[in-house]
Amino acid sequence: MIELYFASGACSFVPHVGLEAVKAATGEDFKANLVKLHKGENKTPEYLAMNPNGQVPVLVADGKPLNQIVAVCDYIDRRFPKAGLLPAEPWARAQALSQLAWMNNTVHPTFTRWFRTGYFAESEAAQAEVKRLAAAQLRKHLERIQEWSKAAGPYWFGDKVSFHDAYAFTLLRWGGYAGIDPDSLPALRTYIERAVQAAPVAAALARERIALDTYKQAA
Repeated sequence: MIELYFASGACSFVPHVGLEAVKAATGEDFKANLVKLHKGENKTPEYLAMNPNGQVPVLVADGKPLNQIVAVCDYIDRRFPKAGLLPAEPWARAQALSQLAWMNNTVHPTFTRWFRTGYFAESEAAQAEVKRLAAAQLRKHLERIQEWSKAAGPYWFGDKVSFHDAYAFTLLRWGGYAGIDPDSLPALRTYIERAVQAAPVAAALARERIALDTYKQAA
C-alpha cells in the first residue's frame, strides 16, 4: 500500500487530494500519516531517514520514499493514469507540469518569505520589508492563478479533479494568512468553492481539518 506523510494545511495537501482521486477512480487505498510539524515530528531520525530536508510530503511506494512535490505528483499520475490527474497528451501534460512546477518553485517560496521572514532578515525593520514585498508578489501570483482558473470547467482540466485544483486551493488559503482576502479574487474564489465540493478534495479537507477561511480563526 502507498503511504503519504502529510502535514495539515501544508503543500502535501496536493498529493493528498491526488491519492483520494486515485481511490475514487480505482479503489486503490492509501495510508495517510499525519506529521505534526509544530511538535518537530519532521525532525526525528526516523523521518529524516526518509526525507533529509525534514519536509512534507513524503510518498512511500513499495517501501521506498519519494520526496519533492512535483516528483511525487508525477509518480502518482504515472502509476494511476486512470485517475486522470494530469493530461495524457504529451504537450498538454508538459504544460501542466510547467504550471505545477511554477506553483511549487515560485509561488510557494514567496509564501516562505512571508511565513519565515527570520530566514531572510534579522532586524524587525528588515523582516517587515521582506513581508511587505512578499505579500505584494503573492498578490500578483494569485492574480495569475485566477486568470488560469477562468478557463477551468468545472475543474482545472475539465471534469476530473487534478493536483492543480488542490494547489490553487492551498495557495489561495495561504494568501489569507498573508493578508490577501480570498474575496478580493472573486473568480478564483468561485472556482475554488466549486472544486472543494469534489469528493476527493472534500475527503482530504476533512482529514486535515482545514477550510479556505481557516486563517480567520487564527486572527
